[in-house]
Amino acid sequence: MKRTSIWCLIGFVSLVSAARSQAQTTGGTEKAVAALEEQWLQSQKTNNPDLVAPLLADNFVSTSSDGKVTSKAEFLAMQKSIKWSSAENNDVKVAVFGTTAIATGGEKLEGTDASGKPLDLNERWTDTWVKMPSGKWQCVATHQSPIKM
Repeated sequence: MKRTSIWCLIGFVSLVSAARSQAQTTGGTEKAVAALEEQWLQSQKTNNPDLVAPLLADNFVSTSSDGKVTSKAEFLAMQKSIKWSSAENNDVKVAVFGTTAIATGGEKLEGTDASGKPLDLNERWTDTWVKMPSGKWQCVATHQSPIKM
């Protein structure tokens, strides 16, 4: 085998190894972010906003399905005022782009708001997650859109 061929083979093996390593890392990140989404869902199922609070960045922004934009504090206060009787996610997908991950899915939520008014939500959501300097993933933005039936 020529020396050039050996170096080409070594380069190719290195490239394949790096790609496989990146794919494993990305797959792990997708699973980690999906687990954070599951923790968020558990927060709703158990009416415990304290479970979701550490997942949200300090500068977190929520855009609700009616277009209202709220801060982390406002979002958590609203979550404390709602009593969910059921909460389910579906079709959850996570795409990773370096230190950013975009999670999408659907949700079906039933409960009552602070005034006792019934809530029956069927929505699609998009969450933007960022890997913080501490190494922890936090959600920096969420957006919900109603699903028209």
